[in-house]
Amino acid sequence: MADVQAASSQAIAGPSDWKHRHKHIDKILDRPGPSTDEAFQPGTTVKTFLREQCKILVIGAGGLGCEILANLALSGFRDIHIIDMDTIDVSNLNRQFLFRDKDVGRPKATVAAEFVEKRVPGVKVTPYHGKIQDKDDDYYMQFNIVICGLDSVEARRWMNATLVNLVDEENPESLKPLIDGGTEGFKGQARVILPTITSCYECSLDMLNKQTTYPICTIANTPRLPEHCIEWASVLEWPRVFGDKKLDSDNPDHIQWLLEQALARAESFNITGVTWNLTQGVVKNIIPAIASTNAIIAAACVLEAFKFATTSAPYLNNYMMYTGNDSVYTYTFEHEKRPDCPVCGGESRTLEVRKEWKLEKLMDLLKEMADLQISRPSLSLSGKPLYYQAPPQIEESTRPNLEKELGQLLEEGDEITVTDAKLPFTLGILVKFV
Repeated sequence: MADVQAASSQAIAGPSDWKHRHKHIDKILDRPGPSTDEAFQPGTTVKTFLREQCKILVIGAGGLGCEILANLALSGFRDIHIIDMDTIDVSNLNRQFLFRDKDVGRPKATVAAEFVEKRVPGVKVTPYHGKIQDKDDDYYMQFNIVICGLDSVEARRWMNATLVNLVDEENPESLKPLIDGGTEGFKGQARVILPTITSCYECSLDMLNKQTTYPICTIANTPRLPEHCIEWASVLEWPRVFGDKKLDSDNPDHIQWLLEQALARAESFNITGVTWNLTQGVVKNIIPAIASTNAIIAAACVLEAFKFATTSAPYLNNYMMYTGNDSVYTYTFEHEKRPDCPVCGGESRTLEVRKEWKLEKLMDLLKEMADLQISRPSLSLSGKPLYYQAPPQIEESTRPNLEKELGQLLEEGDEITVTDAKLPFTLGILVKFV
């Protein structure tokens, strides 16, 4: 094992001479090949841009982000920025290979940057420990390419909307290619988004599975699955026993308590399958992570970044799906723009409703739309609230509107403004009575 680690260290560190280190990459950049893009201009100019001018942003320093950072550094990118809001946990160490035991508790972005700079001399990695929402448009304008290695739909939606809104037709530099990677167990995807040109992340939101939820009556009365028992322990039993004390899903003592309660309930209903891992997974909504899948998707993302930076080959158009749970299968297709996309479509959405519908039914309809992925919408008309989820005073004052018919509240052609914590934008809904 020590010999393998030493060999790996030498391979990553490489020789100090940049020219020799990237000799294999120069073979691609020094001359055109059979797969070369028509715009490709081999030689010094493209190598200079890649290594001295191209500035690339990586969002996320988790399992996928660590792989992306290493691949970028070894592919010739020398000005890399990394954003991540998390700190390192012991559970990260099995697949986030830039971190060690001594790093537990430190910011992921900072440690990842230090590791890559040490192992690949000449590469500058600038970390930021915080949220992507902390940065303004000027910050994102400085980059040539953005790569997302996130595990959050909400963060992806925000980043996608931000880059779409940056685009100015009179300034070609305002168009920032977004490369998005995602993994779940043996499955993964890599996609290329050219804001306002190709389909954006919001265009394909209806492809996502909704987060699994269980009816409270099933949890409380007729559990059938081990997950029902775990949900019962966390949603019903914890507040009954501990009152206002907050459940900490990162506290092993709290997880152990939930496990014991769930096991007892499962036994009384002859249910098997309650384990520590399942308990933690249900409570934290953990997505299974496999290092090899991360490596495959990260490689695909960095390859697309390399193509953009060098024009050495045509970039992905525009979605690559990888499935490894049943043999190995990849499929590439073009996900088309959605004309009514609220981010890149640029127009309000028309919604057909009936005058006799209650406002509450309209709320339920919005929550059921797979392409919106919202759960607690607030509605307003001409700046005045129809129904607001918060603050409590406004929620209470607008609650009676939920029982009113739409014909009482709205007129044909009215535009309702929809906001939600999960929406990275304000959605306009044009009312059409049928």
